[in-house]
Amino acid sequence: MVCDRCKMMVRQELERAGLSPETVGLGEIEFSQVLTPQQITIVEDALTPLGFEMIDDRKSRLIEQIKKAVIELVYYTEEMPKVNLSTHLIQKLHYDYSHLSNLFSSIEGTTLEKYFIAQKIERVKELLVYDEMTLSEISFQMGYSSVAHLSNQFKKVTGLTPSHFKTIGHSKRNTIDKVAKS
Repeated sequence: MVCDRCKMMVRQELERAGLSPETVGLGEIEFSQVLTPQQITIVEDALTPLGFEMIDDRKSRLIEQIKKAVIELVYYTEEMPKVNLSTHLIQKLHYDYSHLSNLFSSIEGTTLEKYFIAQKIERVKELLVYDEMTLSEISFQMGYSSVAHLSNQFKKVTGLTPSHFKTIGHSKRNTIDKVAKS
């Protein structure tokens, strides 16, 4: 789950199925009691038609935690912190970065850095479409060292300059969960 609408939809479906989640967060649902196998089946049956899946093995949960941490960093912080991605993930998840990086690459087929860059570029696209900030302000907010660095990375990932993208807008955006593995 990556947006408030998704969280609201999941909560509604679970309540419709007779379950009362305590919290529905980004990629997580918490219940006040341990679910029975029958209740777990109800959750799966409610979420699968919506395009969600339950994750029950340790590696998959860790991958989802990594994605959640990256998405929160890119989309839900006002300004990128002055620490690099590896330090942020180590602090957030309490695992060695090489373990996280190797696991992510083996499961997702792309590096953590490429995933992070893809998420950042998608966020830049969003900010460009909103047209409320200058490219310089976007560059600063997203933690780029300069507008040139942002522009070069944007063109490398999208094939377009930020200004050209701004003119074509919405048609080239992706949802967070559909950001391509580059």
